[in-house]
Amino acid sequence: MKFETLCIHGGRKPDPATGALVTPIYQTSTFVFEDIGKTRGYDYTRTGNPTRKALEDNIAALEGGKCGAAFATGMAAETTVIHLLRQGDHVICGDDIYGGTYRLFDSVMRHFGVEFTFVRLNSRSSIEAAVRPNTRMLWLETPSNPLLNIVDIEMVVDVARKRDITTVADNTFATPCLLRPLEYGVDMVVHSTTKYLNGHSDVVGGAVVTASEETGSRVQFLLNAMGTGESPFDSWLVLRGLKTLGPRMRVHVENATRIAEYLSGHPKVKRVYYPGLPAHPGHDIAARQMKGFGGMLSFELKGGVTAANSVMRGLKVISLAESLGGVHSLIEHPATMSHASMPAAAREKAGIHDDLLRLSVGLENADDLVDDVAGALMSA
Repeated sequence: MKFETLCIHGGRKPDPATGALVTPIYQTSTFVFEDIGKTRGYDYTRTGNPTRKALEDNIAALEGGKCGAAFATGMAAETTVIHLLRQGDHVICGDDIYGGTYRLFDSVMRHFGVEFTFVRLNSRSSIEAAVRPNTRMLWLETPSNPLLNIVDIEMVVDVARKRDITTVADNTFATPCLLRPLEYGVDMVVHSTTKYLNGHSDVVGGAVVTASEETGSRVQFLLNAMGTGESPFDSWLVLRGLKTLGPRMRVHVENATRIAEYLSGHPKVKRVYYPGLPAHPGHDIAARQMKGFGGMLSFELKGGVTAANSVMRGLKVISLAESLGGVHSLIEHPATMSHASMPAAAREKAGIHDDLLRLSVGLENADDLVDDVAGALMSA
């Protein structure tokens, strides 16, 4: 099946009891046993639920994986994956990752004896230099949040496989519509389904898709044991959003390209971070491994923080809010919002400067969005 067809039909079947075309919401905490020790496939919603299973199967089909797991939040998905490790294990992670991921790794998991090295994943030599005898996992974002850096997945996988290191890719920004990391040899994909997969800013959730059934079983065991699974209603909301993922992503990419091109030619803009621009250092890699450059971009202004504040206050159509990937265009200030939990020194070292703005380009008319940005820049 083509991608758009998979979004609608992948992993789904009409309800066997009623023939309902749309997956029902099995809003129940428990299931009646047929007999002692004999279930109809489900016993307790924390362990498994038909609505959640439909979502898990659909996302697995979209990513081309063996097993899917749906979680209450994106951070619940990441927390579950990192618990595949043991005390004393070492993780190599991109230094320009989402602030919540950095907080989980640096402020939580370190206390449980898991070691982390944050490094730019743009060269084989930098990754190899970070490898230790106890390195067990390599964690990447591509495009990264918020700098839109591009990682050469084939290169990273080659380094990892030679050393028996598990690779995990956060595919939240690209979605399987634009990139399928498992096809490049990645072992696991994680998502915040809150973002593009749901696409309507009305639910929080996460997902993991694995390349092997063995790893998928381990993830499902932890989901049940840790209680990190998605609720039936929230699973249904994400399922509904996934049906339109293909068309939505096309418009996200078109609109983001328009705004990135406009900003790159504006005299008040110092730098634009968007892999669709030929000047972006990762443009060629992105063009090779992606089917589109995404709906996210970041930029810096020549007027610094003062100008950035003026732009955020001057926007009328674009809203000042955290999160991303919905139909509404959103702007945010990473230093005080999405990456506030990352220490200032770590942000600066990664290149996440205080005047950086991140823009999630929505599905509004592109002319209206460009006009909104142009008007806000007049006061910068």
